[in-house]
Amino acid sequence: MNRKASIIVVNWNGKRFLEECVSALLTQTYSPYEIILVDNGSRDGSVDFVAARFPQVRVIENGQNLGFAAGNNVAIRVAGGDYIVTLNNDTRAEPDWLEELVKVVETDPKIGMCASKMLFYHHTGVLNSTGISLDVAGIAWDRRGGERDDGQEREPVEIFGPCAGAALYRREMLDEVGLFDEDFFAYHEDVDLAWRARSRGWRCMYNPRAVVYHVHSGTGLEGSAFKNRLLGRNKIWTMVKNYPSPRIFLFLPLIAFYDLASAFYSLFKRQDASPLRGRLASLGLLPEMLRKRREIQRERTSSEFPWFSPLADPVTMLKRYERFQSFITRGRYV
Repeated sequence: MNRKASIIVVNWNGKRFLEECVSALLTQTYSPYEIILVDNGSRDGSVDFVAARFPQVRVIENGQNLGFAAGNNVAIRVAGGDYIVTLNNDTRAEPDWLEELVKVVETDPKIGMCASKMLFYHHTGVLNSTGISLDVAGIAWDRRGGERDDGQEREPVEIFGPCAGAALYRREMLDEVGLFDEDFFAYHEDVDLAWRARSRGWRCMYNPRAVVYHVHSGTGLEGSAFKNRLLGRNKIWTMVKNYPSPRIFLFLPLIAFYDLASAFYSLFKRQDASPLRGRLASLGLLPEMLRKRREIQRERTSSEFPWFSPLADPVTMLKRYERFQSFITRGRYV
C-alpha cells in the first residue's frame, strides 16, 4: 500500500493562479494524497473561490500573512501524510509529478528530500530550478536556473537540497531535524532546512521526470526591496546557523568578500540598498541564531561539503544571475 502524501500550497492573494494550480493537482496519478491550501490573509477572494470550486481541498485560514515558512509549518503540523510536499501557488504540475517524486524517495530510506524539475511557465524550454546549489562562500542559487532544458539529465541525481517551491520531504526527516525556520518569514528557509538535514546525514535527489511549470515570484514580486531585504538577512542567518566549524573560519575572508561585493553591487550598480539593509537587519536576531547554531552543530553527524558546488568567479556569477533574471523579466510581459 502506498504511503499518503500531503501537498501543501501556501497562498497570499494568488487567486488568479489557483484554478490552474489546484486543477493540475487533482489529476495526479499517485494515490493516496491530500491537498491543503494555507491562506495567509488574502483579500482577493482566494478562500471563497477554493471553497466553492474545489470542496475536496482542505483550507486553512491564517487570517494574516505569516510568511512562507510559518504558513507551511501550520499545515505540516496537521497534515496526515508520510510525505510532505510543498508547492508554490503559481505553478502547474504534470499529472505524474507527485508519483515521480515519491518513486525516487522510496528507493532509499535515507533520502529525505526530492527536488522537481521546475520550468519557466512562459518559457517552457528553460529551467527555472533543478534544486538548490550551494558553494563554499555560502551562496545558494537555483541549480541550472536559466539554462536550456537540453535533456542532459534524464535520471535522478544527488544534489544539495530541493527548492521548496516544488519539493517532497519525508515526514520522518522533518520529525528529526525540525520544520522551516519561521524567523525567516520567506526565502532561504529551504536552504536552511536542507543544510540542517544534510548535517544529520539525510540525502536529497533531483528527479528530472517530476515536472512543474512555474511563473516565478507570481505573488512575491521579483526584485522588490522587500524580497531583496529578506534574501540579504536570511542568507546571513543561514550561514550563522549551519556553516560548520572550523571551516567557517577558514573560508570567512572569502565569504565576506563575496557577500559584501554582492551587497555593494546592488547598492551602486542597481541603486538598491535593500540587500545591505537586510544584512544589517540580521544583527537583530544574531544571538538567537547563535543559540540555534549551537543546537545544530551539537547534533551534526556528517559533513555536507562533498555536495558543495565549485565557487565561481565574480564575473561568471554575475552572468549566471543576469541570465536567470532575463527570463523572469520577459515572463512578466507574456
